[in-house]
Amino acid sequence: MDKYKARLVAKRYTQTYGVDYFETFSPVAQLNSIRILFCCVNMEWPLFQLDVKNAFLYEDLKEQVYMEQPPRYIAQGENTICKVRKTIYGLKKSPRARFEKFSMVISSIEYARCHSDHPVFVRRTNSDLVILVVYVDDILQTRSSFVALVEIKEYLKRHFVMKDIGKPRYFLGIEVAH
Repeated sequence: MDKYKARLVAKRYTQTYGVDYFETFSPVAQLNSIRILFCCVNMEWPLFQLDVKNAFLYEDLKEQVYMEQPPRYIAQGENTICKVRKTIYGLKKSPRARFEKFSMVISSIEYARCHSDHPVFVRRTNSDLVILVVYVDDILQTRSSFVALVEIKEYLKRHFVMKDIGKPRYFLGIEVAH
């Protein structure tokens, strides 16, 4: 056992549409887009995988959401109600808010969303092509040249806590051979 983990999760069944949330849909990359990205490996493009830690904890809630204290946790008193400020696991709005936050961060450095598959982000320059594919909290990235891969990793690490997995061996049940 490396470490123990605890996670605060909201009761999803008690949330009401129009009160606690409005939109829930969060796009994830299509399997065909991921397969096309794997074809870049055949062209000897570098392919790297990043994992966003605590993916749902980065976005502030726009709606007011309250929850009871977790069992066996007594901070202020017996029946204290807590106001949730950030998206947490179990909120129906969390996946959409997470994707909106990531889209905003990546769009600020001139990445364009693919029209046919929204979780695919592309940036073209005169001599380079960069592709990012987002699947929930996993990111695959490739580039036609190796030089600037490090700068996008560092930029994302400034905005999110990320784990650099390096070259992917398995992604969504697909074995990746380099």
